Amino acid sequence: MHSLIPVILSGGSGTRLWPLSREKYPKQLLPLINEDSLLQATIKRLDGLTGITVENPLIVCNEEYRFVIAEQLRLIGKACSILLEPFGRNTAPALTLAALVAAQNNADPILLVMPSDHVIVNASAFQACISKGVSIALQNSIVTFGIAPDAPETGYGYIQTGELLGDVGITQIARFVEKPNQQTAQAYIDDGSYLWNSGIFMVRASVWLAAINQCRPDIFSTCQTAWNKGSHEGNFIRVNETAFTACPNDSIDYAVMEKLSSNHPSLPSGVVIEFSGGWSDVGAWDSLWQVLPKDEAGNVSRGDVILHECKNTLAISENRLVACVGVENLTVVETPDAILVVHKNRTQDVKKIVDSLKLTKRVEVILHRKIFRPWGWYDAVDAGERFQVKRIVVKPGAALSLQMHHHRAEHWIVVRGTAKVTRDDKSYLVSENESTYIPLGTRHRLENPGRLPLEMIEVQSGSYLGEDDIVRFEDIYGRNEAYKPN
Repeated sequence: MHSLIPVILSGGSGTRLWPLSREKYPKQLLPLINEDSLLQATIKRLDGLTGITVENPLIVCNEEYRFVIAEQLRLIGKACSILLEPFGRNTAPALTLAALVAAQNNADPILLVMPSDHVIVNASAFQACISKGVSIALQNSIVTFGIAPDAPETGYGYIQTGELLGDVGITQIARFVEKPNQQTAQAYIDDGSYLWNSGIFMVRASVWLAAINQCRPDIFSTCQTAWNKGSHEGNFIRVNETAFTACPNDSIDYAVMEKLSSNHPSLPSGVVIEFSGGWSDVGAWDSLWQVLPKDEAGNVSRGDVILHECKNTLAISENRLVACVGVENLTVVETPDAILVVHKNRTQDVKKIVDSLKLTKRVEVILHRKIFRPWGWYDAVDAGERFQVKRIVVKPGAALSLQMHHHRAEHWIVVRGTAKVTRDDKSYLVSENESTYIPLGTRHRLENPGRLPLEMIEVQSGSYLGEDDIVRFEDIYGRNEAYKPN
């Protein structure tokens, strides 16, 4: 039986879903639909797929997301390899690196390439399309999936279908077209031969490598060099940063797919399979509102929300009570450090707010108040002149780096669990309702030796409280001595 490797592309920041989506914690890591994040849901979407051997997924992501993605995979019990890009170069290089990984030891699996931040309502219908695509991919074609459009969307690219290939809904690709204006999008809908471009592909590893080598040999050669000079660390696969710097930036569509429709004799054929099982790229708040269940007035509420005489409103609370009275067509999103209020018809313009925050170097565009680390997380709950208070949770068996601060002292109070504290050459345990003091300039480490999460309150005091006042001496997660925000 042939094998299939899911390749999950986990790049992008989802700026139109600010303030939930942040540069350092993008939308694919968020549980927007249910208790699973979009990344977790993408991986679980293939559970139960029959007729082909599904191998462990390969996640392609940025270096800075590696630990939070590894933790999300652990929580759903999935063993995945994580291919780390030192920086994004778009989807064509990402798929090329994934194909090089998959083609080790003369293997030639089918790659199922899926963005990590999409929603598919009907997983069984999606699996049925995958099953159709397997036999086509085995014939050395490149398969993509087109979404049956239900509106003249201007935010999606389109695929024009060509000659029918036996089964209904399976056709040659006639051409790819860019995101249209409203009039052109309506013409596509009226024509009936156009599908939305989902960005989901199926292709054998060898077929993709041959196609990218022919269409973009510069991408192929730089990716091959970066892969050959890379390294493995457990489940993490690193490419060589210096070699990858020279890699051009290009998408799968531009680099290869748009060239297939020209019927170039030396390129594989391009095939599109129509899918109509409830798909969304959740690109903005209005698209999230569309896919979530609504009450009889068209409202969606998440968290601590009270709505009175509201219509077609999306209200999300992460931290505090949100109350809306007599409003229509609004999106209200509350987080501990930011609140967004936007008309449902203007949600695409949230990106302009994000751009403004970037210009003024506001931290709210980059980080949440709650920051995830490989050992757990912390939440900066209060701050003032010369002090800061954090809530810290350390996973069982986890440890912070052995470190020192030049400008601050720290007072730790254990709320739940037991902490093992190293201070210079002394180690000791701190139990619930006990505390310890870490003077400025002291080498120290915090560990959780127990089987339950360690929860504590940290009070920092000093002349400078920035996160870059960290000198690392030892770290079990491979972070170097200089401060890195992960």
